[in-house]
Amino acid sequence: MFGSAFGGPGPLLLLLLALGIDALFGDWLDRILPDPAGLARRFCNAADARLNRAERGKSAQVIRGALVVLALLLIAVAAGLLVEWIGSIGRGWMVELLALLCGLRGRAAWTRVRAVRRALESGGVVAGQEAIQSLTRRHVYGLDEHGIARAAVEAAARAFDRKLVAPVFGYALLGVPGLFVWTAMDGADAALGSPGVRHGRFGSTAATLDDALNALPARLAGLLLALAAPFIGTAKAGASLRALGRDARKHPSLNMGWPIAAMAGALGLALGGPHRDGGVVITESWIGDGRARATPADIGRALALSAVATLLLVGLVALLLWGVAGI
Repeated sequence: MFGSAFGGPGPLLLLLLALGIDALFGDWLDRILPDPAGLARRFCNAADARLNRAERGKSAQVIRGALVVLALLLIAVAAGLLVEWIGSIGRGWMVELLALLCGLRGRAAWTRVRAVRRALESGGVVAGQEAIQSLTRRHVYGLDEHGIARAAVEAAARAFDRKLVAPVFGYALLGVPGLFVWTAMDGADAALGSPGVRHGRFGSTAATLDDALNALPARLAGLLLALAAPFIGTAKAGASLRALGRDARKHPSLNMGWPIAAMAGALGLALGGPHRDGGVVITESWIGDGRARATPADIGRALALSAVATLLLVGLVALLLWGVAGI
């Protein structure tokens, strides 16, 4: 795993290198490298516009949505196998490294959450609503300062899972095809996985498969966030673990409750909860038993917690590399 048969670095060493590059230059790379999840989202949006018709029967909607996901998965696996084949030739490992950098978007997501804090501090609620819009499915214009801050903390927890832990897990388990399958399903879930009349059936396959693929990574992300708490002065690991056991299953998503509960418990916050969508109140359970009046400073604490958890993830990959090398 230290080096390939052709003299290049092995997969786990490539993964460590990619994590380091993403941490240092992820903002810049986000602007120049294609985002597989974004490409998958556009593919699904186009398929949705063309194939998802309300007048079709329930079974037809489910089948058409499943075929869209199947086509996307075949493309992802084929692209992953092609990258691995190129990677086995000479200096082709650089192509595999680029593929990893395309799939890992931890620093870019971290920076977007930081932008919400800066917007709240410099421009108030209106600026914060604009900054959080792309990071939450909630109706942002019904959020006050505390609601925006809570949504940003939740976004930091989700991003740690979906933009770092899950792609790392997919690559470590199944190589580049695993990485591309995960990022493809991340995009498919963003496009089709939201509950509602339009996507309830057409997007059911995307939502179900996304839940299945993220089951283990989400729990690992929650554990890493809890373990990172002792390194943040005001965070508490014990409270994080208690929130994991008590509240993780309260979230509407099958998996997102794990990193969000870990974050809420560690920071002494209550996340989730009821919120308005237009004139309708959406009832959701509170996650965590702390204060609901989150502040921009809490966004900074969440970012610090996710940064330390990222270091623990890097350490876990290094430990795995050391263990494989020692076999």
